[in-house]
Amino acid sequence: MTKKRIAVIGGGVSGLVSIKCCLEEGLEPVCFERTDDIGGLWRFQENREEGRASIYKSVIVTTSKEIMCFSDYPIPAHFPNFMHNSQVLEYFRMYAKEFDLGKYIRFKTTVCSVKKQPDFPTSGQWEVVTESEGKKEVTVFDGVMVCTGHHTNAHLPLESFPGIEKFKGQYFHSRDYKNPESFSGKRVIVIGIGNSGGDLAVEISHTAKQVFLSIRRGSWIMNRVGDHGYPFDVLLFSRFKHFLRKIVSQSLLNTYLERQMNQRFNHEMYGLKPKHRALSQHPTVNDDLPNRIISGMVKVKGNVKEFTETAAIFEDGSREDNIDAVIFATGYTFAFPFLEDSVKVVKNKVSLYKTVFPPNLEKPTLAIIGLIQPLGATMPISEIQGRWVTQVFKGLKTLPSQSEMLRDITEAQEKMDKRYVESQRHTIQVDFIDIMDELADLMGVRPNLLSLAFTDPKLALQLLLGPYTPIQYRLQGPGKWDGARKAILTIHERIRKPMMTRQVESSGSMTSALTMAWFMLAVVFFAIIITYF
Repeated sequence: MTKKRIAVIGGGVSGLVSIKCCLEEGLEPVCFERTDDIGGLWRFQENREEGRASIYKSVIVTTSKEIMCFSDYPIPAHFPNFMHNSQVLEYFRMYAKEFDLGKYIRFKTTVCSVKKQPDFPTSGQWEVVTESEGKKEVTVFDGVMVCTGHHTNAHLPLESFPGIEKFKGQYFHSRDYKNPESFSGKRVIVIGIGNSGGDLAVEISHTAKQVFLSIRRGSWIMNRVGDHGYPFDVLLFSRFKHFLRKIVSQSLLNTYLERQMNQRFNHEMYGLKPKHRALSQHPTVNDDLPNRIISGMVKVKGNVKEFTETAAIFEDGSREDNIDAVIFATGYTFAFPFLEDSVKVVKNKVSLYKTVFPPNLEKPTLAIIGLIQPLGATMPISEIQGRWVTQVFKGLKTLPSQSEMLRDITEAQEKMDKRYVESQRHTIQVDFIDIMDELADLMGVRPNLLSLAFTDPKLALQLLLGPYTPIQYRLQGPGKWDGARKAILTIHERIRKPMMTRQVESSGSMTSALTMAWFMLAVVFFAIIITYF
């Protein structure tokens, strides 16, 4: 049989994993990347490219390496737990080289349109028009994986800021920011307190005369460094804690998390306390913002009511004069213009079954990869989406009826609306572990803890109580990786490795205490396994 040909649009992280997933299922991928290199969002460039996501030079990931790694290719032990963007790109290059993905990518090629073939209801095929060096090409594909991300089109709501058109200073979206040198000695306003807004306020405050951080509804701030120096997400994400979060009321969880975050610094005293609860919006991950606020280098202000030629007037009536620059860290919008009517985006929302498949197509041969925003890592979700999609494309898995898919989409949207506040910052919200498990169940790769409790209790204990890792989805079923067990059991070694650059005397008492703690948790583990699994 002729291999099915799959068009992969975009050569960023979602595009790379989609190519590999196609190869694992015996499909023939052709990836179209409009630039001359891989990496997408994570490839920093001094000059912004139109149509491509753009980051600033100092960006460090907000998800640690053991949570964000690909499931069959752990990030090297010597890499830091929270990587600089250049190291993320290096990891992508290693991944592409290891699995020989580069030969399937057509660089400097733009996708102009993706249209159904006339016989689509029976063939499920797509006509893809591409352009490279001024020449257009038409190719028919059996499936399409859209991997263009959602950080390309800047959301710049100037209409919400009266007077900005007469402001004499500099103003632009955070997408155009690269480094802080040009703000030396200036008075700068940063609008927005997502991860970008917090980062820019901190970085610019080291060179500027004064930075004002203007926020509308506030935000909870999380630190990368968690208890005992472990990455915060390693401590936050485990199956055991996820189980506890399921049985504890949302209100109690919010109260606990807010108390934990306020122990580091009082959000109300620092002017950052939001109107929403901790779990109603993604927190901002920033280690340095409280330090810059307490030193006076960053001053927190409310929403800007209007601008004059040289000043900003805030909603509380206060005023800051002699403003030199305004940076709008106000998020992004996304669209798929090349898809025409196959996928409709309304106010940064799109209806997709399991966050992947449009429910309105006669054949499930179009998939959107990586269009999610979890409290957790995006990369492993993109990967498991790609694994499921390629099985559907190959005919190994089927989708339910359109009515069932629509009902599932409605239920997921209602659940999201109840939890999250309405915000431009959010696209498709998902619970990190829930969506991974859900897709893993559809493929038959979710680890069976009950079975492992009897056959491999050491591994089962690590899976339940240890850091939640995407590697667990390579233990069994399609795509099984022989190195998965060892990689899971050595997670703590890889976490500690990059920081162990000086030899110190270990504490025997601490080791004994940890051993006793693990023993007690083991007892709890087996009680839970017997009761709930």
